[in-house]
Amino acid sequence: MMQLSDRYEKLKNGLKGMLEFRKRHRVKLKRYLLITMHILGVVSSFDAVMNTRTSQGAIAWVVSLNTLPVVAVPAYWVFGSNDFDNYIEERRSHREKLRPLAQRLMREEGVSAVELQDQSPLANSLRSLSLLPITHSNKVELLVDGRNTYDSIFESILEAESYALVQFYIIRDDDTGQRFRDLLIEKARQGVAVYLLYDDYGCIDIGEDYLAPLRSAGVRVSSFLDLVGPANGLQLNFRNHRKIVIVDGAVGFVGGLNVGDEYLGLHPELTPWRDSHVKVSGPVVTYLQIPFVEDWHWATGEWLETLDWNPVDKAIVNETSPKIDPQGVSAICVPSGPSDDVQTCNLFYQAAINAAEKRIWLSTPYFVPDESFIHALQLAALRGVEVKLIIPENSDSTLVNLSMQSYFAELHQLGIEIYRYQEGFLHQKVMLVDDHFCAYGSANLDNRSFRLNFEVMVGFFSKDFARKTEAMLTEDMANSQLAPEGQLLDRNLFYRFSVRVSRLLAPIQ
Repeated sequence: MMQLSDRYEKLKNGLKGMLEFRKRHRVKLKRYLLITMHILGVVSSFDAVMNTRTSQGAIAWVVSLNTLPVVAVPAYWVFGSNDFDNYIEERRSHREKLRPLAQRLMREEGVSAVELQDQSPLANSLRSLSLLPITHSNKVELLVDGRNTYDSIFESILEAESYALVQFYIIRDDDTGQRFRDLLIEKARQGVAVYLLYDDYGCIDIGEDYLAPLRSAGVRVSSFLDLVGPANGLQLNFRNHRKIVIVDGAVGFVGGLNVGDEYLGLHPELTPWRDSHVKVSGPVVTYLQIPFVEDWHWATGEWLETLDWNPVDKAIVNETSPKIDPQGVSAICVPSGPSDDVQTCNLFYQAAINAAEKRIWLSTPYFVPDESFIHALQLAALRGVEVKLIIPENSDSTLVNLSMQSYFAELHQLGIEIYRYQEGFLHQKVMLVDDHFCAYGSANLDNRSFRLNFEVMVGFFSKDFARKTEAMLTEDMANSQLAPEGQLLDRNLFYRFSVRVSRLLAPIQ
């Protein structure tokens, strides 16, 4: 009996010793892991200082890498580093091979007939930024919200005879996404050349069950970046946020809507969904093809030579005369991306703000800009320009919602009005300048659109279309509440602190 008791005690002590040994080693392992992450945080901080594109972004990364290295180090090597310089050089080399196309189009005989010879500072700035002309003799139609937009896009694709170029940041495998897929399949089977380009991150939930039927029907499908593999996965931060549809080179669509049920007001929380798109026809569509072709060439290596590249053929003509009608809408396509020589997207907005004499109205779901953008708005207000900003009351990002509030005080102090949209989620990206210029597209007023995303905006020089834009934004403001001055002073200390911390992280949002 004593022997069994002794054996039991030895076994119990042995198990106890093993548990204590594992516990000690687990503690040591955690300690070593934490030390390792702090070392990697310091090393990553050096990389951030040397390679991050802005000082604000570098500061934000350095602070987070050294205070929360366990979270920040993996995040930095996925979202922050990405071997940016090599990526930019490779992307630029592709763009430079294609850019002569734009130059040839502008030199082509007859193009002067559709180019607007406006020498205003804003017109000259936009030409230089985009390297594309301002064309007149265009038509534009404003599409408000999802149903109107999808009906128009689907109808135009249904009428395609030669080709359809389709590019979206997000495509959902839901009822809307399946209707969209079935339409592309139908047109491909009719012999129409259909090209579908999607962003890997935005369409991360799209699988082969969705894509395989498209390919089987003859639709040319490509992702913008292949995220499969350890190296390619580090390019996650470079997202193609463009939304472009072009039919037969004659009709084009750009704006804020992707493809999904939420854009029809079916999101479980952010509903109704408030968005805007535009349908354009005329010479500007020729130039809207260029960012798609550049992206397609980058993704596939294929050069789409068979597209319609003659802008003159698309110009509006008088019904009683074969001559081009100069009374059409003047428009310019402004693509932007991280491989540009300058921050095209940021400068596009700032050029318009600086040109404003009477008013500048802006509508965006994400208002997290840099200091230079805030200063541009303040200078506009100081010279007597009416500045109004429309943003959502309820955002799909808590961090963005907090960050946006950190700008209120410095805007309010100069009389800038901030409207918080109440009727659902506001997702449109719209700008109105004075009584003659407005712009629609995919670019938000945040650092991601300014520096990391591939975006596209189309600007319109048209008093008539500016009036339509004014009416739409006036209705949006009627469905909004003015953000009161000093509203943060009424919130508790923790909330105000969270707002300030979110502002520090703005450059990496």
